[in-house]
This record gives sequence, C-alpha cells and structure tokens, in this order.
Amino acid sequence: MNIKGSTNIVGLIGHPVEHSFSPPMHNAAFKALGMDYAYVAFDVGPEGLKSAIEGADALNIKGFNVTIPHKVDVIEYLNELDEVAELIGAVNTIDFKNLKGYNTDGIGAIKAIEEVTGIKGKNVVVAGAGGASRAISFYIAKYGAQSLTILNRNESKAQNLAGDVVSSDLISDVKSGSISEIDTYLRDADILIDTTPLGMNPHIDDEPIAKSEDMHGDLVVFDAVYNPNETVLLKEAIKAGAKPVYGIKMLLYQGAESFEIWTGRKTPIDVMEKALKQTLNLE
Repeated sequence: MNIKGSTNIVGLIGHPVEHSFSPPMHNAAFKALGMDYAYVAFDVGPEGLKSAIEGADALNIKGFNVTIPHKVDVIEYLNELDEVAELIGAVNTIDFKNLKGYNTDGIGAIKAIEEVTGIKGKNVVVAGAGGASRAISFYIAKYGAQSLTILNRNESKAQNLAGDVVSSDLISDVKSGSISEIDTYLRDADILIDTTPLGMNPHIDDEPIAKSEDMHGDLVVFDAVYNPNETVLLKEAIKAGAKPVYGIKMLLYQGAESFEIWTGRKTPIDVMEKALKQTLNLE
C-alpha cells in the first residue's frame, strides 16, 4: 500500500477491533480500483467516543464503520441519520461529508439472502432480539415480507422489538415468541435468520437454535455468524436439504454499502469477497 500525503483515510471504530476482517476487505477494493484510500481499525473505548468523532472530523477522515459497543451511543455526536438508521436506532457507518449516520447491517443481510431467494411475500422468522436482529428486522419489513416472527429467550425483548417494527408501518403482521418453541414457527416459514452468537468461534460446538428435523427442504437458513463459515446451524440446514446462506455474505454486502457511501464508486464485490475468503482461510 502506497501511503501518501494525499491518501484518504476511512476506518473502523469499536472496542475491541483487532479481530476485524474489514481492513483487508476494503483495502483490497481500494487497490483494485487504484484509489488513494486506506482503511484502518481504531480501538476506541466508550470514554473516548466523543473525542474520536470530533478528532476524525477535524483530521478530515472520510468515513467510519462503527461496531460494538458504539452503534447506539455514537448517534449523539452526528448531525443527521439516514431514515432506516433512525428507525433502527443504531449506526454502523458514518459519512463525514455531512456527519451522517447509516446502518448497512440490514441491507447486508437482505442482499445475502437475495442471492438465494426474494424477501417480498415471504414468511420470515428471526432468532434473537439484539442489535443485529433489530437492523435486519426493519429491513425485512421494508423489503415487503408477508410476515415477521421474532423469537428470543427473553420473550419481552422479542415483544418490544416486534412492537417497534409494527409501529414503523412497514409491515402489519409481526409476531413474537420464545426461541424454545422455534420448531412450531418453522413449519410455515420460508426464511430463518439467526442473529444470535451461538456457534461463533471458538464455541463452534454450541447447540444450534434449530435441528434438521425442525426444518423443511424449501426453507432458506441464514446465519449472521461468519466465523466459522459453516456454523452448527448451517450444518443442520444442509442435513435437512434446506438452502444455506453464509454470514460472510452479510459482512461482504454491508461493507460494500459502506464503501459506496464513502466513495460514490461501485464496489468490486468479487475483489472484496476474495479478500474475505483469504482472511478466513476459505481459499
């Protein structure tokens, strides 16, 4: 990488960030397009968030991705929010041109799923009720799902999220329930989305949220976990003859959306995907 006085800086803020796969993905894209940009990860604790945003703005940094634990708290320091980021109440991308916040997590999941099937008119079950579930649920509603069911171990969290999605007026048929009864909800489901951390490295032998006998062959199963690539849930999906969607695709597409927000250039998806697979030792 040829760093010059003119090089534009974008990056990631979070705590911790050393595990991030975003730098090699974005830097490969910049290199492929011959762009004078570099992507860097910055470890920023909660106490340093305000000064990190103000400092980045003063230093003419072009954009940030935002990860745990800053996705909600960072909103306080922005000038405006994209419509969907405002609905979600969380930001994962900042464009410093106008200090505007976006949330590309949901669209990343949608584009990953749409490689296999459309969202419109489908019955979707989402497991988990945290930040990732919130981002994905609003996009599922926005893209025209017939129904949305949110399941969580803490049912009140699922119920609260379901209420927020209904109040957006994007979708009317939203239900909530216990993840322990997922088998009953999967009978009529077209798409299952797992936003829980179950099966994430190093806990690769966790009990999956659903077993192969709970699934049917027409079900599309997406797991937001991308390390390992083939999670315990996706192994069960393959065993059931269901269609797996890998978490690496969400990481890829949310990154591609951020890239286009910052640069106005079309993302070289194939280059980003190759870099991701190399980083995850999949190639």
